[in-house]
Parts: sequence; C-alpha cells; structure tokens
Amino acid sequence: MSGKNRIGIRAMLLTGCLLASGAAALAQSSPSPASQAPAGAAKDQKPADSGSTLEIPVAQPPVNAEEDGEFKAFTAVPENEMDKRISAGEDFLKKYPEGRYRSIVYSALTFAYLQAGKTDKAFEIGEKEVALHPDDVQILALLGQAIPRALNARTPEPDKQLTKAEGYAKRAIELTPTMAKPEGLADQNFIAAKNSTLSMAHSGLGVVYFRRGKFVEAIPELELSLKIDPYPTPDPVNLYLLGVSDQKAAHYDDAVIAFSKCAAINNATQAACKSGAEEAKKQGATQLSSPK
Repeated sequence: MSGKNRIGIRAMLLTGCLLASGAAALAQSSPSPASQAPAGAAKDQKPADSGSTLEIPVAQPPVNAEEDGEFKAFTAVPENEMDKRISAGEDFLKKYPEGRYRSIVYSALTFAYLQAGKTDKAFEIGEKEVALHPDDVQILALLGQAIPRALNARTPEPDKQLTKAEGYAKRAIELTPTMAKPEGLADQNFIAAKNSTLSMAHSGLGVVYFRRGKFVEAIPELELSLKIDPYPTPDPVNLYLLGVSDQKAAHYDDAVIAFSKCAAINNATQAACKSGAEEAKKQGATQLSSPK
C-alpha cells in the first residue's frame, strides 16, 4: 500500500469522526425547546466530562444558516476528488475564518494536503488545529509521524522540528487511551480510529529516534506501531526503518525479518529492503548479534 493510499484510509476514519462531530454541531445550530434547561437547573448540573475525545470540540459562534449549508457541501465532496476537496476547504476558511466548523475543516484539510503531497501546507493547517484544540489526538499523531518522515537536507532547524514532532507524538500516546467515543460513531470504527492514531504516534516517535541515531529506542516504537496498525498491509516505511534500526543495533535476524516483509510489498523502498535483507543475512553469518 502506498503512503498516499494509507493516508487516504486514515482520512476516511477521520471523516467518520468528523461527520459525527459535524452532525452534532449542525444539530446544535437549531436548538429545540427540549434542549433549554429551566432557570434553576444549572446549579445542580454535573460538570461536563473533560476527558479527551475523537470528537473535535465545537466552538459556538452565532448560528449561520449559510455557513451550515456550505459546511454540508464541503463534507459531501468525495475523498477521491482531492483538488475539489482542498479548494472547497480553503474557500470555506476564507469565508468563515472564525466559523463554528473551522476545526473540522482544519483537520480534514491536513489529511487532504498530505494526500496531495503538499506537506508544508499540511503542517501549517495542522498546527492551526493544534493551536485551537491542543488535544486533537488524530492531528497530533499525524503531525508527529509526518514531520520527521518529511525531514530532509533543506529542512530549516531540523532539531527543532524533531523536538516538535516528539512532543506531538507523546501527547497523542498519552491522550488517546482516555478518549470518549463520539456519539453516532460505530464501536468498530472507534476502535480502528484509536488504533490508527496510536500506530501513527508510535511510528512518529520511532522515526524521531531513528533520525537522532537512537536505533535501540526506535525499535520498540516501530514494532508497536506495526503491531497495532489496523490495516492488513504493514506500513513498508516502518518495516524499512525497523530493518535498518535492527541492523544498526546488531539484531541481524530481526533485521532480515523486517527487510523481507518490506521487500514483499510493492513500495518505493522495496529494492532497498531486498538488498538490506541480503546484507543482514551476511552480517548475521559473520558477526556476533547483540541481545535484545
């Protein structure tokens, strides 16, 4: 599975969460008499649960029927019509920069930009969402994984970017187990979304350690990411980085396994994984392996 396809599937899971949030917001935009509490009820009411949630918290600017309609139109754009979806999201944010749905649009656009290969725009809009909602675990995890993967020789202040990604990933790992299920989201989709979020976050942390040359620390993070990933095809990037990390840590047998799994998948690292498996076999036959 290509990186873009994998991001697309994660985006579909996110869409389910966002649609649940959007439906709640739309419902709130048309208050009914039953939703109006009597005057004395507030003092006996329990405070709202402050636990993390996959549902994006919804701000409450004044109700705007036109905004509601345009938000519905945005969410109706199919996932595979990427340019149209990006254009609709950008137009929406220009027209309603402080609108009640901007958080949902920020999140959707972050995934869409990554699918389109526009990483700078994805990071820019994703960080706007994190600034607005610091506990948005899916965007935290996505940025935590994407930032260190996108790092290259032209990246300004790479150490600062790695530190930022590490913080995002760790925050997502801390909060995701505490999330409450959004109303209207099926149990199996909620479980898949949580596992997908954790898989991205552990992968991101593993890549941060890998970039810093901390291969022993990278190994368990990459292994856990692969283990809990809800998709049937393993992420070949994680497999490749795990193979290299095992090789650098002198875990040659484990490196052969990771490289071989990666080589069996049609992906951009396939050739490198095949040669990595061959090299690790030779090293295992001539050099001592370190204990795990």
